[in-house]
Amino acid sequence: MIHVDKAAPDFTVPKAGGEAYDDVEPFTLSSVLGDGPVVLAFVPAAFTGGCTEEMCSFRNSMADFEAVDARVYGISVDLPYAQNVWMREEGLNFPMLSDTNRDVIHAYDVVLDAHDGLFETAERAIVVIDAAGQVSATWIREDGNPDFEALVSWTRDAVREAVAR
Repeated sequence: MIHVDKAAPDFTVPKAGGEAYDDVEPFTLSSVLGDGPVVLAFVPAAFTGGCTEEMCSFRNSMADFEAVDARVYGISVDLPYAQNVWMREEGLNFPMLSDTNRDVIHAYDVVLDAHDGLFETAERAIVVIDAAGQVSATWIREDGNPDFEALVSWTRDAVREAVAR
């Protein structure tokens, strides 16, 4: 996993906005740096139980992130069209980033070899990036799924620390 106090690797990927099936536009990380902290919440796959529970926990806490001008982005290797359907079904109120080429999961070193090496997906991980573009906190799943409410609480605290830097 990428180390704290390193520059966050820049990337451009499709961003699913969730308004409609084809609500997709390009997203470049560097274009939002400087506006406040950024949270990248890597998840293995849309529509799965753990990923849905985690993203819904972020959904329920968005006011806390918005209060400190933090931007939250879910990121998975799913196509943005599938992400849009998932976002609408679950009422997710933040964008999803589509890393179908798997460049971002490699740049951030959060690659999970799935199904006996048949394909790669994102490891469940959180990266908090401060407004200057430095990684200020990281978390990666080590065992089973965590208590997602506690994970979101940890992320909120990490964002507050990023703001104070």
